[in-house]
Parts: sequence; structure tokens; C-alpha cells
Amino acid sequence: MTECWVIDDGSSTVPVSSEAVLETLRVRIDSGRLETWLTSSSGRSLAFVTNTERAMVVLLEEEGDPGEHAVDPGTDGSSEGFVLSNGQHDEYPDEDTVPIGEAFRIVEHIVSTGSWPANARWVVDR
Repeated sequence: MTECWVIDDGSSTVPVSSEAVLETLRVRIDSGRLETWLTSSSGRSLAFVTNTERAMVVLLEEEGDPGEHAVDPGTDGSSEGFVLSNGQHDEYPDEDTVPIGEAFRIVEHIVSTGSWPANARWVVDR
């Protein structure tokens, strides 16, 4: 069975295909929603939080899982402006985030195939 993904807004869920996920993320970002959670039919979660230049992408196997996240090894500095849906403003080391274009590519691939792209870099936080 193919894994299906939905945008989880807390009160509703909106199905999203790999073909539509990037446009959905762009619309959400343009409207100021910088945090997006996707939930799969197998119970996994995919978090996408951006400051519009870089993004934190985290894949969780189940609730409570520390997960795994995309990285940009060797990148110095940190970036702020990651605004969560609860209003919290976060700052992350740049090596723990990826450029927005790379984040889009990773999310699209995970929604399409269920796994990280072969040439993406990520770390397991478990």
C-alpha cells in the first residue's frame, strides 16, 4: 500500500500529493504560516519549519520519536526567524537546517517515496 500524506492543521487534515506539496507549502509560507506538519497514513510525521531562506525538515516514525532531520554539514552560523504556529520564534544552527530549495526537494521526495532522497544529508536523532 502506498503511504498517503495530509497537511495536519490541528483541526482539519488536507490530503496532499507529491505533485501538490510544494505549491501547498509555498501558499502557506506566503500567508505567514512558516510551520507545516504532514502526517502519513502509516502514522509518521514530517515537520517543515522555515524562515523563508532555510528550513528545518524532520521525519518522525511515531509520536515521541526524536526522529531524523536534514542537515547542511560544515555550514557556519545560525539563522533566526523560524516562527512556530504557537508564536514561538526559534533560531537554529545553519548546519541543522537546509536552504529552502533543498528542503522543498526533500519534502517532495519523502511525500512521493516515503524515504529521504539518496543524495540528501540527514542525521538520526534517536
